[in-house]
Amino acid sequence: MIDPIAIKVGPVAIHWYGIIMASAILFAAWLGTAEARRRGEDPETGWSALLWVIAGGVIGARLYHVIHMWDFYSANPSLIPQVWNGGLGIPGAVIGGAFTLWAYTRWRHLPTGRWIDIFVIAVPLGQAIGRLGNFVNQELYGPPTTLPWGIPIDAAHRIGEWTNLNLYPEATTRFHPLFAYEAILSLVTLGIMLWISRRFAARLYDGDMLLIFIMCYGLVRSYLETFRVQNWLILGIPTATWLGVGGFVLAGAFLILRHRMGWGTPGAWIKVPDEADEGAASSGGSAEVPAG
Repeated sequence: MIDPIAIKVGPVAIHWYGIIMASAILFAAWLGTAEARRRGEDPETGWSALLWVIAGGVIGARLYHVIHMWDFYSANPSLIPQVWNGGLGIPGAVIGGAFTLWAYTRWRHLPTGRWIDIFVIAVPLGQAIGRLGNFVNQELYGPPTTLPWGIPIDAAHRIGEWTNLNLYPEATTRFHPLFAYEAILSLVTLGIMLWISRRFAARLYDGDMLLIFIMCYGLVRSYLETFRVQNWLILGIPTATWLGVGGFVLAGAFLILRHRMGWGTPGAWIKVPDEADEGAASSGGSAEVPAG
């Protein structure tokens, strides 16, 4: 077990969860900066948008979690703003962050689809790192398991029937580490997105990477929901499963449709040499075309 408080000076406590989330944001921002440069955009524009996107993402993530656990939070409303104790829903973070970025780019007259793609490529890296905070807070775990990578969960953090220590002794019972499964699958998603964004750069439309992320995360989340208990249900099916499967189908269908209908410009961000560049090249100069 890890003490959730990393540093405490008098009444001021710095939680591991906060440190891990800050690290996740910084590493994701680093990747987003590299992606912005690759696409010929000014990284400073991304940094300017980042604080707004973080705020929108955190609000969306917390709202999703609070609604999910409304029976608990309605009885303990003072705990709603205490995000340092954990409780952020990734679907809410994606929705809140994407909406905020859409509003920001529209306000600044920026290419919305392109900037959403830049940010969304960095999301899986942030997810993978951020999920380590769930380990510290002993949350996002699944049912008991005898697998060698099962983790202990103390009695104070257990739910449902697993609180019965006679049936599930604290010393010997281990649980599925769902946070680790999601972290690993997030890295797989990151690899897939990086490969697609480079291998098919000349064929992709602005906004395609968001659709691909929704498809990948939809599959991941739908799979992980099979391990979870006390889910937020709609018609007897976990809400996250509705969102995951629905997101995969709708995003995939729209991705195919927009390419068949030509609703975009393939490789819009790739700089094609103009006549001046060609003249410079013929006289010994060179025109730079970003690699796809």
